[in-house]
Amino acid sequence: MSNIASQGAKPRRFMIVGAGQSGLQLALGLQREGHEVTVVSNRSAEDIRTGRVMSSQCMFDASLQIERDLGIDQWADACPPVEGIGFAVPHPEKPGEKLLGWSHRLDAPARSVDQRVKVPAWMKTFEERGVQILFQDAGIEDLERWTQSHDLVIIAAGKGEIAQMFERDAQRSPYDKPQRALALTYVHGMTPRPEYSAVNFNLIPGVGEYFVFPALTVTGPCEIMVFEGVPGGPMDCWGDVKTPAQHLERSLSILDTFTPWEAERCRDVRLTDDNGILAGRFAPTVRKPVGRLPSGRAVLGMGDVVCLNDPITGQGSNNAAKCADAYLRAILAQGEGAFDADFMQSAFDGYWRYARHVVEWTNAMLQPPPPHVLEVLGAAQGNAAVARRFVNGFNDPRDYAEFFMTPDASSAYLRSLAPQPEAA
Repeated sequence: MSNIASQGAKPRRFMIVGAGQSGLQLALGLQREGHEVTVVSNRSAEDIRTGRVMSSQCMFDASLQIERDLGIDQWADACPPVEGIGFAVPHPEKPGEKLLGWSHRLDAPARSVDQRVKVPAWMKTFEERGVQILFQDAGIEDLERWTQSHDLVIIAAGKGEIAQMFERDAQRSPYDKPQRALALTYVHGMTPRPEYSAVNFNLIPGVGEYFVFPALTVTGPCEIMVFEGVPGGPMDCWGDVKTPAQHLERSLSILDTFTPWEAERCRDVRLTDDNGILAGRFAPTVRKPVGRLPSGRAVLGMGDVVCLNDPITGQGSNNAAKCADAYLRAILAQGEGAFDADFMQSAFDGYWRYARHVVEWTNAMLQPPPPHVLEVLGAAQGNAAVARRFVNGFNDPRDYAEFFMTPDASSAYLRSLAPQPEAA
């Protein structure tokens, strides 16, 4: 990418509604290229810093590289690395034992920075560069006005009226209701894994999933516990929790019941802060990227607005980073061309060529694992090559289509690893 000033081109004006991973990342990228950018946030940096956690973000190397390239990766030294991924399935007939249990290092470490740390820091960077942030709720009338004063209005957050502008894409959204009861618990004091730091992922058939990994939060290095309960099952148990202490107690009770090896690491844990908890549920949804205002003018959806995945595969912040990067490239390639509905659809299509692999993989993981999936995961326990490939798929989920997503692909892959008979 090259700065537009060096090309003698005219700066374009952009309005980005939403100050999360995708909105701020795109804004910082556009600003660096010499464009005029305004960001709208309904929360101040202090509101975010002192508020409740918003996600369980774990960013893998390809996403971190986007931040490095933009010069906005500020936590490489302060944030504990996630060096690998472990996988476990409890034994159905032997309580307290694992049917499967293996781990492998990532080729390059991942990192998780609490949005309460990242977003305020990026806001500060933004303002230091002389870029305006409007702290207000954005309504339809605001969008109408901004579409007339700016070359492109991008929606990277929104509820109510704004969210309703983007039509659900039924063909790409197989679920119309939540598939998991979700909960997050940020803690200090967890016993580290002895080998290397990792996402410890536990699949409990018929019950749900639990995974945990190191992160950086407002109170320093921590661990994020993520609970994914099958609706109506024993991990769908957060409705009666009223206090932070009860939330932590419920978290530990789940581990004692279903993953005692994880409970052992948690004997001395405490909440990072009273806002280090979250519970809720949502339906994974893909939406069409062009939103129409009452006037007929168009706005472009980005990030979770157009592609909201269940966190079971840990891809939310990665998707946001990839979407912002794809849009930045599309905008720069457009030059002085119009940012019309055709451009908007094309920009999204460029992102979707990547994102569809994430969506298909994530949605598949919400179903009971079919035999070919269990075969690959089982093979990984005894074959480091399989384990390495599966683990590094989290960094580039497009690879799963080649060896994991279908019975034919997985069978062919596993056969390719088998020793071949010697020629006579």
